[in-house]
Amino acid sequence: MYKISTLNKISPAGLSRFNEEYILTDKIEEADGILVRSQDMHEMEFSDNLRAIARAGAGVNNIPLDRCAENGIVVFNTPGANANAVKELVLCGLFLAARNVPAALDWAKGLTEDVSGAVEKGKSQFAGHEIAGKTLGIVGLGAIGRKVAASAKALGMEIVGYDPYFVSGGEGISVYTDLEEMLGICDYITLHLPANDTTKGMVDSRLFAAMKEGAVLLNFSRDKLVNDMDLAVALESGRVSQYVTDFPNDNLIGRKNVILLPHLGASTEEAEDNCAAMAADEIRNYFENGNIINSVNFPELDMGPLEKGIRLSFIVKDMTDPAAEILQMLSAADIQTARIMASRRSDGISYVLVEAASENVPALLFSGESGARIIKYRSVEK
Repeated sequence: MYKISTLNKISPAGLSRFNEEYILTDKIEEADGILVRSQDMHEMEFSDNLRAIARAGAGVNNIPLDRCAENGIVVFNTPGANANAVKELVLCGLFLAARNVPAALDWAKGLTEDVSGAVEKGKSQFAGHEIAGKTLGIVGLGAIGRKVAASAKALGMEIVGYDPYFVSGGEGISVYTDLEEMLGICDYITLHLPANDTTKGMVDSRLFAAMKEGAVLLNFSRDKLVNDMDLAVALESGRVSQYVTDFPNDNLIGRKNVILLPHLGASTEEAEDNCAAMAADEIRNYFENGNIINSVNFPELDMGPLEKGIRLSFIVKDMTDPAAEILQMLSAADIQTARIMASRRSDGISYVLVEAASENVPALLFSGESGARIIKYRSVEK
């Protein structure tokens, strides 16, 4: 029996994926797995029972990934599950900026008399631009970036992109290897990058200087990507004509030519259902089959479903040849193996799955011992 705790409200579409082998508990200290959305977990204490955390969303800034890795806690996210919701809001942002919709709405709300006449006299101040024929630059061509590209192209925009890890597959995107060169030709720029030490504040005075005069910048990815002080200068000078973002903060409130949305990117019923279901499936696949798919702090390894027998999983660190060393340990414990797979990350953390030929697997004395460099061991039997 596995115990699952939830932080934040998790869609029933996800909770319903758990069968009778799982129970929900409010006692986090007893949980084998946790489902979370946005709650900050950095100050939380983790019990020895906890084996997995699944984030019902893509960003994992609210989870202490390194500490989880040190304790053998696998952290999953749900890439692509909310991609369509975010894509649609990015398109909304394009239209809001192109047609000056927010300012027009505010003005129209203040009309009190002779409305028809006032509209005819005043509407010209909100005249905007059509996006067809304009160039959209997409920084980050992951699941969301590619969806934005396809939809914007269907609307008649010219699409260029930058992503050092992207391999073109006929998507109709002109991919640039030089970000500054790409920025210089873009009428609109949209950011779709993770927030990490490499990308924090990357959109700074240098990149603003490279942008086309009067460009519109859209940020539906993470607020930490943009240097707010440099953005203020770019807006004041006209280098950036408008900034559209889903991440309001104190530096942006009340600033001219800034369109703020209250973090609505994944706030659709469909996206919440998709993310919750995917997160639940990831935890079940790990607990029942030992497979790790879409983890952000451990290597991916998929041995498929466990039909019958016993599967052993090992989270290890700094083993030169994890598969060989684990096999040697199992042999010393008189455990026969039928199949083994291993996967390793560049930071030295490896994951090993073993299917045992024996029906009875004795307790492994080396489980969790730092001398053996095993962070966590578990077995699954069917």
